Amino acid sequence: MSQEPVSYLELLARGAAAEAYDRPVLLARASGAGPEALAELERAKQLALRVRAELEGRRRREAELSALFETAHDLAGLRDLDAVLRAIVQRARSLLGTEVAYLSLNDPAAGDTYMRVTEGSVSAHFQQLRLGMGEGLGGLVAQTALPYVTENYFDDARFQHTRTIDSAVGDEGLVAILGVPLTLGSQVIGVLFAADRRARVFGREQVALLGSFAAHAAVAIDTANLLAETRSALAELERANDIIREHSGVIERASEVHDRLTELVLRGGGVHDVAAAVSEVLGGRVEFIEQGRGAGPARLADGHALREGDTWVAAVAAGGECLGALVLHGQPDLDPVDQRTLERAALVTSLLLLARRSAGEAEQRVRGELLDDLLDAPDRDRRLLRERAARLRTDVDAPHVVLAARIDRAGAGGEAEGGVRESADRQRLWSAASHLAATRQGLASARDGGTVLLLPLGPGEDAADLARQTAKQLGGALREPVTVGASSPVPSPLAAPGQVASAYEEARRCLDALRLLHRSGEGAAAEDLGFLGLLLADTRDIEGFVDRTIGQVIAYDLRRGTDLVRTMDAYFASGMSPARTKDDLHVHVNTVAQRVERIGRLLGPDWQSPARALEIQLALRLHAMSAAVTR
Repeated sequence: MSQEPVSYLELLARGAAAEAYDRPVLLARASGAGPEALAELERAKQLALRVRAELEGRRRREAELSALFETAHDLAGLRDLDAVLRAIVQRARSLLGTEVAYLSLNDPAAGDTYMRVTEGSVSAHFQQLRLGMGEGLGGLVAQTALPYVTENYFDDARFQHTRTIDSAVGDEGLVAILGVPLTLGSQVIGVLFAADRRARVFGREQVALLGSFAAHAAVAIDTANLLAETRSALAELERANDIIREHSGVIERASEVHDRLTELVLRGGGVHDVAAAVSEVLGGRVEFIEQGRGAGPARLADGHALREGDTWVAAVAAGGECLGALVLHGQPDLDPVDQRTLERAALVTSLLLLARRSAGEAEQRVRGELLDDLLDAPDRDRRLLRERAARLRTDVDAPHVVLAARIDRAGAGGEAEGGVRESADRQRLWSAASHLAATRQGLASARDGGTVLLLPLGPGEDAADLARQTAKQLGGALREPVTVGASSPVPSPLAAPGQVASAYEEARRCLDALRLLHRSGEGAAAEDLGFLGLLLADTRDIEGFVDRTIGQVIAYDLRRGTDLVRTMDAYFASGMSPARTKDDLHVHVNTVAQRVERIGRLLGPDWQSPARALEIQLALRLHAMSAAVTR
């Protein structure tokens, strides 16, 4: 007798049919159980059936909510109105369990409503049906903006039956029909239907569910109409803009660009400012291309703007040296005045480049010399070093990071050619790094076949962020993959002799590790390399490694009083077997599964991959050792 409730739990667990719940009572009656025992079993059966009904109701509501969510998602990415409406009708048919579902839209011009989408329909006559306002169930819904339902359409006298409608409904074999209005504000724009080919009663929940789908369908139609209106407005704006551009005078553009270029020179503008100004005046896109990247001196030496396909190219040259070119895209047909404008802009660009080159080379040398002294002669007079840094607007008392950068190029030519290319690469890298250091009020110097930078940390920035940002900026400037290794932060470069040199060695080790790990073109600090970073960094930040690896799980245990850390340890110790883990922890296997799922949410779905698992196990050991020491 005591085992009978377990039988009902088993029936619930496997989702047995309702008639299966009578079996325990029948078995008890056959075995001669008394009235009290039979009554108790009957009560247990009723409770189990109530639980079963509640579970089925919840599953049904979950399915309904999921379908509504999917419909809302379809609307968010609306591209094809017909596809969205078909999805709504299909989901309505599926959830209401009907044989047919369909949607009609009102036609204000014709004064009727017509079929737009059908699902489960087999009659071509029915799929092409049009209903007058007030005719049939659908016409009545469209006219009154109220939902209507009938168990048997042909026997229902509430509706205006017509030969056309009854014939189409008869061809389809429909009996029970539910229709709800599609409304935008107070206006009915159509009707959504669900129907069966047998008599059926539709409940309130089903009417409400179909109404929700109808609301989504109305929103989809309204959104599609708004998109069409927006596209039409944009097309009109584009046509108007074309007319304005066609009537703009070339003389006015030439005067405007002259004024802008004069202003740029007076206020110390740069090459890209010139390109932006000319782009706006000529109505295309102007870019400056440095010498050696498609701006060869042979084809640009005459100083005139030349047409090459759909682009125009004007040489940027000074003293017989070609510095690059201004390239205009998007305006293949330039009149002579606009050509002179592009050539004048190229002349201004060459003057700016010469001026910047002279000032930049002097500042780069000074910055490189100061960094060389910090690396090679840290015992020099700190007061003098600080004064030199102040003249360069570099705060050597603020936290800095040392970065080692190098161009990584796949493949090479012969020995001589490779040597020349490497020398050119080092020069380009040093030039780009010096420019970056100047903009960030840091220092840069060429060293060990690459470049070393000393850059200040910005607010909320760490060494890894700075390394990634530097690799991206240098790579973008050179259009070559540049690998950057970063040291741990140096609190103050002048605080202790030799710390900048030590940080540089750490940055070089990190750079070499990135190249060995085939991560060329990336930037990283020791903390990005997991447990390998512990070996590379001078600081041996064990606590930081543990926090980055499993800190979220430790914090979760502290907040919630859970035991996820110990569960992870036992899980890895058991070969990631939930069955063996639950034996070690003396908990149910479902508890282990729930904890493993929670750990995955905290650490990410790949936490059991070999690489992540190795780091996590090392962090667990270090965390356990740290906890033992504190005790």
